[in-house]
Amino acid sequence: MAGRFDPNPFDEEEVNPFANHGSAPSATKSRLSPLPPEPMDFNYDRSAPVDIPLDTATAKDLRKKEKELQAKEAELRKREQEVKRKEDAAARAGIVLEVKNWPPFFPIIHHDIVNEIPIHLQRLQYVAFTTFLGLVMCLLWNIIATTAAWIRGEGVRIWFLSLIYFIAGVPGAYLLWYRPLYRASRTESAMKFGWFFLFYLLHIGFCIFAAVAPPIVFKGKSLTGILSAIDVIGNHVLVGIFYFIGFGLFCIESFISLWVIQQVYLYFRGSGAAAEMKRETARGAA
Repeated sequence: MAGRFDPNPFDEEEVNPFANHGSAPSATKSRLSPLPPEPMDFNYDRSAPVDIPLDTATAKDLRKKEKELQAKEAELRKREQEVKRKEDAAARAGIVLEVKNWPPFFPIIHHDIVNEIPIHLQRLQYVAFTTFLGLVMCLLWNIIATTAAWIRGEGVRIWFLSLIYFIAGVPGAYLLWYRPLYRASRTESAMKFGWFFLFYLLHIGFCIFAAVAPPIVFKGKSLTGILSAIDVIGNHVLVGIFYFIGFGLFCIESFISLWVIQQVYLYFRGSGAAAEMKRETARGAA
């Protein structure tokens, strides 16, 4: 019977790899020598140096352009600071820079009632601006009516006169009485009010004259007044209707203009601008 601590005959022999087996047979000494390491090659020659040519001329051009851009940026910054400095100086001096902003699709004049006109004068300024636009409409319709009369055989001279009325009347009205009223409302200038009164009276006189159209210039048919309408409608009904519409437009323009000058005068007297204007006139005479 085998002993209790007998080794198992089926167990593998334990071999200590660190033991010195000097007397071991040659079979145990033989080992397969490992293969020498070979560099992995995936079509990338890592050992070969990569030669990237540098174009010195291109680099110089880039540096030159960068310097030019920096110089332009500095110049623009300097100009912006100069413009801002001038705007601040103008604002401190009470000077308003009038930027053209009306009409929005093609700005030709400066017009900003909401931001520049005092709240108690905005309604009056809007109505005055309506009379300016009304004059533009009256003179434009006058051209249409005289064109129809010219086609019906009334002559080309009345058409040329109506065109002159429009070309001279629209910019003249803006420069002579609407812009002075706008600036007077903004700055409370007595002299601007006086300039407005002078030329707005001429505007009202012209509107009344055009609404009547007396036979003074080419039988009055260059203006669509009541007398011209009566004279034309006997020969050409359609042209007469055009003239009657023009007569109505000039009448409406005259009535609204009379209301505007009355309201401006009441404000002018009540605000003390009339007394200031007298003092300025007396000072100028002295």
